[in-house]
Amino acid sequence: MDEQKQLIETAVKALDGKRAEDIRVIKITDLTIIADYFIIADGTSTTQVKALADEIEYKVEEGMGRKPLRVQGHSSGWVVIDYGDIVIHVFYKEQRDFYKLERLWADGEDIDISEYLVKEN
Repeated sequence: MDEQKQLIETAVKALDGKRAEDIRVIKITDLTIIADYFIIADGTSTTQVKALADEIEYKVEEGMGRKPLRVQGHSSGWVVIDYGDIVIHVFYKEQRDFYKLERLWADGEDIDISEYLVKEN
């Protein structure tokens, strides 16, 4: 498995395991030099947003030995975790609704992540 796919899988599983909502992965390789992928998810409280971001950092470092280049916004409702080629945005729901990143990157390719999500009965 290539490193990008592994990081996406690890981050999505970490988010799903901590009950993040509306997890999306958008491929933006052909649209910008910022990154190849955005992972976007939201939490129901600022406490959950921080917990989600912490879980991603922990799982990626534990599973891949990779640390983010930078993390911003730990005390706000929007945490950005930058791994260079993959940038992860964890929002408090109202912040996500306000900034509408998915709309800004609507020309990107939605990646199917269903295989990484736990099916609930």
